[in-house]
Amino acid sequence: MLGVIFVTFILVRLLPGDPVLLMLGNMATEESIATLREQLGLDGSIWSQFLVYFQNLIQGDLGVSMFTSNPVIKDLLERAPATLELITYAMILTLLIAVPTAIYATVRPKSIVDRASRVYGLAAGSLPDFWVALLLIFIFFTTFGIAVAPFGRIDPMLSAPEFVTGFYTLDALLAGDLQAFLSAGSRLLLPVITLAIVNSGALMKMTSSAFGEIWHSDFIQHQRASGVPERKIIRAALRNSLPPLITLTGFLFGFLLGAAVLVETIFSWGGLGQYAVMAVINSDYPALQGFVLVAAAFILIVYLIVDVLYEIVDPRIEV
Repeated sequence: MLGVIFVTFILVRLLPGDPVLLMLGNMATEESIATLREQLGLDGSIWSQFLVYFQNLIQGDLGVSMFTSNPVIKDLLERAPATLELITYAMILTLLIAVPTAIYATVRPKSIVDRASRVYGLAAGSLPDFWVALLLIFIFFTTFGIAVAPFGRIDPMLSAPEFVTGFYTLDALLAGDLQAFLSAGSRLLLPVITLAIVNSGALMKMTSSAFGEIWHSDFIQHQRASGVPERKIIRAALRNSLPPLITLTGFLFGFLLGAAVLVETIFSWGGLGQYAVMAVINSDYPALQGFVLVAAAFILIVYLIVDVLYEIVDPRIEV
């Protein structure tokens, strides 16, 4: 985390664009530029700026966004649940698509599912997520009118459910608001499917490789020769192939935090990804640094959970 904090601070200031000029415009006088630069703490050397930033960070102060004028931590807390809800459901759908399909294709080689999964596995990695999102919007919203308008997390005519978890679907259920739940769920549909389509291919190929190696191993052949039911054999093979699948799932979950940026922008989702894009465009140093810090912390937590799950699924592995 210390490394991320330092490197992010330096790299952010190497980005093109001056936040002071962006805020004041090209017609600003040198005096007003100097005054605002002093107010924002950008008049000192980069090392003195970093020292001040780090001292504030230790106290839990991520700074104030230059363009929203809100404390960065407030902006992040408001937007984080939107992104977490999106990528959590996308990860669940990715697992539901990739793992059963890969297992069936391995158990039933040369079947239609096997051939289709091979083609999809090769194609999925080359599909841009923004293209898939626009295609789904064109087909299901513009052409057939099945999907709801791709704007926001809930119908603008409805009030957001009372904050409990930050996930609109869960909060609506807890509040007993069926209308809000259906609205939030319908608006999740296209962005979640978009992320699942793009990311299922990698997990499918890894599952096929890991599960296939175990499926053709000697102990599985021995179980089959001993008359063990196929369902139990599949369960045993899947359990023994879990470690690499857990690794890739953890990686994909962390990756989705950044991969959702364009999807959030297209669907006007209002999450962390869209916030980061606006921070880059506006050279909003505190906002961008706060986003990277939160993303790094999230990824570290995910990897910690992966390490714990390793030991649970295979007690022979010592963390």
